[in-house]
Amino acid sequence: MQALGGGLPLWSAAPFVLLLAAVAVLEVLAAQWWSRLTSKALVVGVLAAPAAVQLLISGGAEALTHSVAEYTSFMALLAALFVISGGIEVRGSLAGTPLANAGMLAVGAVMANVIGTTGAAMLLIRPFLRANAQRGSRAHLVVFFILIVANAGGLLTPIGDPPLYLGFLKGVPFEWTFRLWQPWLFVNGALILVFNLLDQFLVNREERRDRHTGLMDVLIAHQPLRIGGRRNVLLLTAVVLVLLARGVLTLPFGVTEAALLAIAYASYRITPRSIHAANHFGFGPIVSVAVIFAGVFVTMTQPLLILNARAAQIGLDQPWHFFWATGALSSVLDNAPTYLAFTSVAAGQLGISADEPGYLASLVTVPAGNELLVAIACGAVMMGSLTYIGNGPNLMVKEVAEHRGVRMPHFFAYAAIAMLIMLPVLVAATYLFFPPAGGTSP
Repeated sequence: MQALGGGLPLWSAAPFVLLLAAVAVLEVLAAQWWSRLTSKALVVGVLAAPAAVQLLISGGAEALTHSVAEYTSFMALLAALFVISGGIEVRGSLAGTPLANAGMLAVGAVMANVIGTTGAAMLLIRPFLRANAQRGSRAHLVVFFILIVANAGGLLTPIGDPPLYLGFLKGVPFEWTFRLWQPWLFVNGALILVFNLLDQFLVNREERRDRHTGLMDVLIAHQPLRIGGRRNVLLLTAVVLVLLARGVLTLPFGVTEAALLAIAYASYRITPRSIHAANHFGFGPIVSVAVIFAGVFVTMTQPLLILNARAAQIGLDQPWHFFWATGALSSVLDNAPTYLAFTSVAAGQLGISADEPGYLASLVTVPAGNELLVAIACGAVMMGSLTYIGNGPNLMVKEVAEHRGVRMPHFFAYAAIAMLIMLPVLVAATYLFFPPAGGTSP
């Protein structure tokens, strides 16, 4: 539908832009009002309804149908991972030493690829904070947890982060993300190293300042770890198998989605209520995400078609351009629609139409397209951590930490801290993996 995208007026992208701006601004300026589900539904309805009507009038019924189908698939996976991870309780705690903390972040970076960044973040943040309950300085622990576990860690599988799953739905093979292991290892390894050095410095400072010569002994003490709700681990395996089957078999729409929702229902039924209570499990967060993304998927249809049709006019042509452009937008908007926006641009530049549901399958078969997709995927996943609103788990982790008594930096202070930590690592990653023309990409 490149012809449709070329004929759409630029103002038809306004509902999408306004929705993302509302999510960013209202989260900061009207947090109490925005926290109500009815408020989110009102904003989504006001912006999504005219966007859908305008698209139908313009002859884009098929494109709108594709967006609704992708939304259904997207939410089925998120709901399954949310319910299953809510049925697993990590009891006890590890030691709170700098080395043990770094180890926990490394484990989280791996787990994010198995149960998603949201699942790993919600599963590990509580034992991580319990292990460091005696620390005076804890905000940095949560900041690095967001950078690694809630974002950069989930780069290796479509399950890991919402943008990658959208890519999978658009035709990227399930195993394609495994090739991102070098950027994943470098960025997460560098962040864990920086964290360990900073954490050790802060522990030493606490000991000197408070004359707490026994602080390390207190941090070494820990409660044995136990896993509650272990049957849900098997259900996580079932989710992975369902996704693999979708990648191998040609299944009609609805089969995979029904299977994922059935697994989620089974998890909810077999999980003891005591575990849900311990995890403070409720459906509010996932319902809120569902409402917001319903608006995102409807309103993003026009801008994706416009970007695909007018890709040559945008001025991005090298992988490092796409890495930074995708990342910069992902840091202030949600990284999932940002990923789709720039994959649409990349496809358009190579003459690949974005009207087909699986158009990214064509993009990865072209060497130049493959390089651009690597850059887009890395930018979306890695830089979604630069603000609280760049990725869904960020605010959830912040809320849990504040509930546990951690004084977290406000929105702009967090953004400044995250950029101070991430930018040197991202610049190094650019030269290593996305060098300017004349270099070689991985």
